[in-house]
Parts: sequence; structure tokens; C-alpha cells
Amino acid sequence: MGFVTSVNWFRRDGSDLILQIRVQPRAGKDALAGVIGDYLKVRLTAPPVEGRANEYLVAYLAKLFGVPKNSVILERGSTSPRKQLRIRSPKKLPENLDWGN
Repeated sequence: MGFVTSVNWFRRDGSDLILQIRVQPRAGKDALAGVIGDYLKVRLTAPPVEGRANEYLVAYLAKLFGVPKNSVILERGSTSPRKQLRIRSPKKLPENLDWGN
């Protein structure tokens, strides 16, 4: 995996990947909507009610990065649309993003 630390929306921490994400809940479909400023925009169909969007985000990212759900940790932003998440040892990277390769 080729990581570049100069990109602001993600960084590497050992074998982990730290992501800065901006969530848009109640979207028409689940999707990575690209990089906007210092955040990766993620559209989710889940509503922002009682932590459901956070749980859904963790499951969605686990699938995209090929890891179990317990390998995706919400580090900051549990009640905000702006979040920091840690992906422990991602097995794959979504192809439609610029990872600085």
C-alpha cells in the first residue's frame, strides 16, 4: 500500500490508517463522494438517530477496507458530521480515491 502523509484527509499510523471523514446521513445511497478539503465525504442512507449512522459508517468502512467491524474505531466526532476513524491494518483500499500512489 502506498501512503503519502502529505494528504490531509488520511494518514498512516504504523499499519493503521487514520481517516478524516465528513458524513452525510440520509443520503439516497451509500457512497464515497470524494475528497472535499481535508475530509473524505461519505454518503450514508442511515439516519443520524441514536448512533445508527455511526454504527452504519463503521460497518460500511469495514466492508470497503476488508476488515472486521471491530477494526474500525471511531476516535472523534461521535455527535458531529466530522469524524476521525482508525482502520486497523486495512486489507484493501477503495480504488476510486487518490491514495497518492
